Amino acid sequence: MAVLRSGPDGAVGAGGMSVELPLWRAISWFRVLALAYALARYAAAYQHFRHPVSGWIYLGALVVWTLATLRAFGGPARCTWPVLAVDLLMSVTGVVMSGMIDTPERIAHGAATLPTIWAAGSVLGCAGKGGWRPAAVCGLVIGAANIAGHGGFTVDSVHNIVLLMVTGCAIGYVIELARASEATLTQALQVEAATRERERLSRDIHDGVLQVLALVQRQAGPLDGELGALGRLAGEQERALRSLMTGAGPGPAAGPGAGRTAAGWTGPGWTGPGGSVPGAALPRQRDAAPGAAAAERVDLRALLARHTAERVTLSAPATPVELPAATAGELAAAVGAALDNVRRHAGPTARAWILLEDEPQAVTVSVRDDGPGCPAGRLEQARGEGRLGVTQSIQGRLRDLGGSAEVFSRPGEGVEVEMRVPREGL
Repeated sequence: MAVLRSGPDGAVGAGGMSVELPLWRAISWFRVLALAYALARYAAAYQHFRHPVSGWIYLGALVVWTLATLRAFGGPARCTWPVLAVDLLMSVTGVVMSGMIDTPERIAHGAATLPTIWAAGSVLGCAGKGGWRPAAVCGLVIGAANIAGHGGFTVDSVHNIVLLMVTGCAIGYVIELARASEATLTQALQVEAATRERERLSRDIHDGVLQVLALVQRQAGPLDGELGALGRLAGEQERALRSLMTGAGPGPAAGPGAGRTAAGWTGPGWTGPGGSVPGAALPRQRDAAPGAAAAERVDLRALLARHTAERVTLSAPATPVELPAATAGELAAAVGAALDNVRRHAGPTARAWILLEDEPQAVTVSVRDDGPGCPAGRLEQARGEGRLGVTQSIQGRLRDLGGSAEVFSRPGEGVEVEMRVPREGL
């Protein structure tokens, strides 16, 4: 999942990357290169100026200012409006000084101003800071200084003004679009992160709390007295908790004998004798320790072997199937959730088979049973009722791992859950 980071410059982007920052770096380098160009132009023609020393003094100040603000022009947070105001003042001063220290003949023949294209950096800085409107204002100010102090209203002056306006407004508009796009992306990633965290919590709740509440309801609901009241209260709390997990309204009432099970599948013969849940779903420990290092690898066969029993058979390769500890733990937990469904819905005499396949491109684990199967549309119905055994505990886990989980079933032919995790990136 993409991560949102805020850098020291104040720009925020997905994964620490901002579309706006490269534009600011380009503006910063433009000012340096434009300064070098202005120095080269003046060095080649300073002997033709009336007051060449004044020009060198101005360009010296321009060098100091450009180098002093090099870091400030690296991002919108450091490049404040006072900095941009001084930068604009340096541009206007250079334009006006050019008309004072240069000869009228050179100006009439289109001689460049002292800052030359460096003045465009002020326009670009305003564009990056505030968008196209401040850039347009900055361009107009520099253009007015050019007309008033360097040559008057000429074709070259109008050309320079139009060029500054078009460039500044275009860059400003692009930066405004980039900021709007990043804001939308940031909001979407925040929603995605919140959704994934909610799904993770839902899986943990389903694997523990909801199954215990369902078990208490099934065993104590038909009784009288305090135990019966406890069972009914457990049922009410289960329904309320499911509603909170899914964001849905209160589900249908489930009184004693209503056939509700912890995993969300109901039907004749899918629960144990006396309405109890076979293999009661008590909270299960994580197959991988939460503090395991990300680089630690474990043998998936050992984790799956914990699920074997008299009626659960594991078929696995003879060689270790090593995966990162977190990935292996989530995959083994998904297998455990699939076996929970088998114990609850296929009946106490049903058998289950776990098949582990280690392929070059992916690791595939299949859980198959010989129970009565799942009626068509039952998974969608269970999801609508807030029962997330398959949706979250199995499919949700595989989706977070970058894999997939598919359920195949036909009435009378059992259920097969195929879980596949690609090896790329593992």
